[in-house]
Amino acid sequence: MSTPSTTTTDVLIQHRRDIADLKQRIKNRRLQVLGLCGTPIFLALTLLAWASLKIFIWLDSDTPTAINGVFFAIAALSALAAFAQFWAEFYGQVWEDSETSVRELRLDLSLAEEHHILETRRHTPPSTDRQASYKERLPPEVVRLRMESRHYRRLHLLMQWLLFVTSAAISAVTAWYDPPQPAKGVLICLGFTVTVITAAAGYFKPRERAFNLQQTADSIEQHATALELGIAPYNAPDEAQNLELFATTVEGMRAEQRMREQQLDQPQQGQQQVI
Repeated sequence: MSTPSTTTTDVLIQHRRDIADLKQRIKNRRLQVLGLCGTPIFLALTLLAWASLKIFIWLDSDTPTAINGVFFAIAALSALAAFAQFWAEFYGQVWEDSETSVRELRLDLSLAEEHHILETRRHTPPSTDRQASYKERLPPEVVRLRMESRHYRRLHLLMQWLLFVTSAAISAVTAWYDPPQPAKGVLICLGFTVTVITAAAGYFKPRERAFNLQQTADSIEQHATALELGIAPYNAPDEAQNLELFATTVEGMRAEQRMREQQLDQPQQGQQQVI
């Protein structure tokens, strides 16, 4: 027999599924409307271009067979695609939201989100339960931080190796070709590559981003381990107090990580003012 807590959880999960389904339906409907409107327009533009070529270029002669074949194939495919989409929309009932506007789906999504908020507020669990579930949601966040850290670290290493190789190649090509007239194009390309890599590394700062993400992930994992083992600073007799301290500490770390990312996105002068 299901308990009230289990029933409430199932209802909230079903609300999330309905919201995700509506979002996907809105994306699909946008593509369908784009095809319904865009395919006839593309067909009309193709026919107009075909006629314009005949009038302005081959008015007194026959249009080449290859040109006629290409435009005929494009026009035929566009007409077939337009017919198939109109049939699916108005007659075939193939699409789930046929003859439904995106505006109506957005309204349904807003109502579903509002209903989910009201149900969540009505069945809000105690703060201790929310803090305990917050601890269980942290491992995916740590994995995400580590993945982003590895991404920026690899990007930094790639940029550095490209910088090393191109810088060394400039000296090697200059020494090999003296005067460097036969390799002038190669030197220009290598110099351009060095400039672009140096500017990109200074602007995007992948090394700093990788370090900050890795540091935040390690700190969160350290605090999660300390809470799990019941060691300082989470060795209080009251478990609720430990969970509250843990949630407060981790949220502070995440806020600090977001602040560091914002500082890296700012120009150098702006970073100095923030610091």
